[in-house]
Amino acid sequence: MPSTLTAVLTGIALAVTPAGLTLPSTPILAEEPMTQQDHPYVGLWVTGDRHIRHELLPNGRYDEARGDRESAYRGRYEVRGNHIEYWDDTGFTADGEFVEGVLHHAGMILYRQR
Repeated sequence: MPSTLTAVLTGIALAVTPAGLTLPSTPILAEEPMTQQDHPYVGLWVTGDRHIRHELLPNGRYDEARGDRESAYRGRYEVRGNHIEYWDDTGFTADGEFVEGVLHHAGMILYRQR
């Protein structure tokens, strides 16, 4: 059994050794979400038939249109790596994955529109 236990707590790595609790000289920080305005996934994503138009805004908000219904869903989002989490203003949550430049979200496949 190792004599050192390391845990990440609120972004700071703590080490517990037989001699007691120590802080490393260089803290290990938990992965932080990238600032949304700088994120390469910001922009418009659409289904192949353009029925769903999903805009990831640089302020961390999204606006989704469906058919003739503009702003059908709105809320906030957060990207960590290739994973995206959504919190809709009406209270539901969803998530998705970016795979090779394609957004897989809620059973839909959306493509980047430039």
